[in-house]
Amino acid sequence: MPLDGQFDTTMSRHARKAELLDAETEQMLARAWRDERDEQALHRLISAYMRLAISMAAKYKRYGAPMNDLIQEASLGLMKAADKFDPDRGVRFSTYAIWWIKASVQEFVMRNWSMVRTGSTSSQKSLFFNMRRVQAQLEREAAAEGASLDGQQLRQKIATEVGVPLADVEMMEGRLSGSDFSLNVTQSTDDDGRQWIDALEDNGPQAAETVEVAHDEEQLRTWLSEAMDMLNEREQFIIRERRLSKEKRTLESLGDELGLSKERVRQLEAAAFQKMRKSLETQSEEVMGLLA
Repeated sequence: MPLDGQFDTTMSRHARKAELLDAETEQMLARAWRDERDEQALHRLISAYMRLAISMAAKYKRYGAPMNDLIQEASLGLMKAADKFDPDRGVRFSTYAIWWIKASVQEFVMRNWSMVRTGSTSSQKSLFFNMRRVQAQLEREAAAEGASLDGQQLRQKIATEVGVPLADVEMMEGRLSGSDFSLNVTQSTDDDGRQWIDALEDNGPQAAETVEVAHDEEQLRTWLSEAMDMLNEREQFIIRERRLSKEKRTLESLGDELGLSKERVRQLEAAAFQKMRKSLETQSEEVMGLLA
């Protein structure tokens, strides 16, 4: 944290010493960057308005982000503004840059507020940064009139004031109520206490289901082994290579190895498969469906 304070203090000191640009110089620098990609002109333009970026970043310190990070995001917004600024529109660069700086810093704050995405629309972003202010204002107005608002009434008024659905207000209230907590934190002060993650429902297969699946797989292996025993050595070889191996062989490659035509290998495979089918028919109709 000391390094953070030292860094942003140094940045602020340098920013305050930067030159103040008049409108004519500003326009000249902006055109030099736009038309000629003059990096020195860009550097002068950015340096002159770095104090504006730092000032905007400081407004968001209350959201808990390090000032260094906020300044960095504000600087990125300032550079985006310089890259997209059109000096021919007759607007001062500072007026144009404020929007980009603000958008960059707000996006950073929301992105780092929680592991759960806090908001994705412009209305949700407006709600995130204005909800507390609007809530306080509504409570003051109600108190001045001698009235009181319950939670539901207050949320409804906030939704109307900001112009967002009530569901968004309810969602944002939960987001702003506190920061994220680790599931590995114990539920009590006792170090040997149960962690919160232990209270989550296990969506994996339960013991009974696991035993049942293992039993069915073992039974299937037994039936397949018995069916394979009904085949001669050549038929077993073809079935293993064509049906049971990870990299299934082609009819042509098996024909080359056995000295048979591709069509003959196909016929032997079909005959062997039919023998296995008859054996398995007496065992389970379910296996028939698996081999279909």
